Amino acid sequence: MSGGAMDRRKDGPGLTLMSHEGTPYRFDPGALCLELLPTGGPGVFARFEVLHTPADLVTWAGHSRLADGLDLTVDEDQLARARALRNALFLLTADRAHGRPLRREHLDLINAAAAEPPLVSRLGADGSRSWAPGATGTQLLSTVARDAIDLFSGPYANRIRECGAHDCRLLFVDTSRPGRRRWCAMEHCGNRAKVRAHRARRAPGEGA
Repeated sequence: MSGGAMDRRKDGPGLTLMSHEGTPYRFDPGALCLELLPTGGPGVFARFEVLHTPADLVTWAGHSRLADGLDLTVDEDQLARARALRNALFLLTADRAHGRPLRREHLDLINAAAAEPPLVSRLGADGSRSWAPGATGTQLLSTVARDAIDLFSGPYANRIRECGAHDCRLLFVDTSRPGRRRWCAMEHCGNRAKVRAHRARRAPGEGA
């Protein structure tokens, strides 16, 4: 990964992440389920963990692409299941991005989460959409897992990718019309690649 999850802004879908150099940049993974991945991960990615308490998961949900106004309560067991779901989804997405077979243990965990009741939305008299009160972590995880199922079985399943930078492991789905997205973010890994290419082109002349 290029950096751990930092703050999120409600100026459109996506996350604000922090680079290793301490510079914030916007990263839109393209799907709710993939927004969960930068919060940590299995193995060496555990150093990026930000879901330490139930309140951390509530904060993540409030800054995700879910609509505002979610009245959410999370307990320790649901937090542990959220980390387990995220780790399985992380590995499943990486396997899909690299054309590897999807592993049964990861699929089983996602399917089990999706089998639970999801978050419930309501329609107001003014045509507005809101969430039913009393949402639980289990409902949140079901909604995330169902989003993953929609992604992996839908029209963009073949556009699940890993950032093209050699030192970045951020995963995203390319929902752009041309389908040529290569970087987690042009302002981060895309610009770094441009700088390296520019330096490489100049290097032979500089030695003359």
